[in-house]
Amino acid sequence: MIQKTYFKTKDYCKVKFSLTPENAETVAIVGLNDDWKNLVEMKRKKDGTFACEISLPKDSKHEFKYLVNEELWLNEPEADLESRNSFGTVNSVIVL
Repeated sequence: MIQKTYFKTKDYCKVKFSLTPENAETVAIVGLNDDWKNLVEMKRKKDGTFACEISLPKDSKHEFKYLVNEELWLNEPEADLESRNSFGTVNSVIVL
């Protein structure tokens, strides 16, 4: 799930990402700000959901994927768009 919070006086949007994959020990977001090398680790809540909040620039578009247990790539089912990548799969896209 993606929840966006816009601020009238700020040039960024606070984005809350949450995901509840089965049998997950770790979940990270990869690709935000076109950075596919540095992972954004999500924290596990008591109910098993992984979540994190990130501030991203307004009027921007970001491709990303979730990386579960350092091996399984998942897309965000509620993403704004999808985009084909050079590996022949699809990335999730968030538009702010």
